Amino acid sequence: MELTADGQRAGHGLRPLIADLDVENIADLAARAAAIPGILTLWYGEGDVVTPAFIRDAAKAALDAGATFYEPDMRGWADLVAALSGYLSRLHGRTVGPDRSTVTPGGMQAVHLALMLVAGPGDNVVFLEPQWPNIRRAIHLAGAEPRPVALEETAAGWRLDLDRLLAACDGRTRAIMFSSPSNPCGWTASADELRAMIGHCRRSGVWVIADEVYNRLSFAADAAPSVIALAAPEDRVLSVNSFSKAWAMTGWRLGWLTHPPSLQVRLGAMTQYVNSGTAPFVQAAGAAALQDGEGLVAALRERCRAGIETAWEALGSINRLRLGPRPPGGMYAFFRIEGIDDSREACRMLIEEAGVGLAPGHLFGAPGRAHLRMCVARDTARIAEASDRIARALRRDRGRGG
Repeated sequence: MELTADGQRAGHGLRPLIADLDVENIADLAARAAAIPGILTLWYGEGDVVTPAFIRDAAKAALDAGATFYEPDMRGWADLVAALSGYLSRLHGRTVGPDRSTVTPGGMQAVHLALMLVAGPGDNVVFLEPQWPNIRRAIHLAGAEPRPVALEETAAGWRLDLDRLLAACDGRTRAIMFSSPSNPCGWTASADELRAMIGHCRRSGVWVIADEVYNRLSFAADAAPSVIALAAPEDRVLSVNSFSKAWAMTGWRLGWLTHPPSLQVRLGAMTQYVNSGTAPFVQAAGAAALQDGEGLVAALRERCRAGIETAWEALGSINRLRLGPRPPGGMYAFFRIEGIDDSREACRMLIEEAGVGLAPGHLFGAPGRAHLRMCVARDTARIAEASDRIARALRRDRGRGG
């Protein structure tokens, strides 16, 4: 039993779903390892590129113009909402009106709004694992039951058993939730798989919530297949997105939710009650990113692709590592070490023996419990150095009989 400093049970007096909240996360691991000198930290899903000047300058100009007040339409600053409409329409080849996007302070807020819209106590949300741990926790915080369905790891890569996914839905299911490209394994839903999910939502009334934060970090096309391109405007489909990854804006905390037009008024009210809107000068930066950032998106995609190639070349030569095929998108290598089934143990060993910080796969659900996640959205020399350190550590570990 976890106790507080005064000997009370941790969570004492709190709502049960908060008291029961799993508090282990990647940030906790990073904090414990912060004192280790020279550690290469590749556990966070964050690149190493500073937000470019044209985006920063847009925020500065907005500040200088006095954009420090409430934005009257808390669903989003008009210029950014219009920029989102233009961007999504161009990207997906169909009109996506300004009444379909609500701006949020970060993609995580968009996740919470999506779940608040559709799920609550007594409901369940079916979601794919391995999965970014925040998804499971957000379903829990909504009061719903997180119901995982495992992707299958095969010789050809991670794959979805669509029949098993749909069979997991029952009369209490309010949504199917997934990320594509996936954090952490890079699995990407095909257009046919997305159509099947949308068809199920039309027949059953279940919602589809797609985390499309890595949509532009697809290595096969300019963008991965998207529910926005395939669903009708009033289908029960929600798309979560963020400026964090494809525009190098993690610290800005800016995202959006794409939704049916009929929800815009309710989402405006929810935004007011939850956070009273997103800072207008941050939204000005987002508008600039959409208007002038296609070159940046392409460069960051290539940086991730180069990181994947470097990781596979370097890690692939280590006999004890099981990498699998290169992922079709995202910014991660997701692999396991032969002979170590506990990812906590593997991470501890690599921190202490290699000075490399990776994210333990057990945080991403049962299918990833033996895996490690390495963020490769970094300078390739850093990825190569981390791989070399891992190789040396594993040789020492093997020499000790590990």
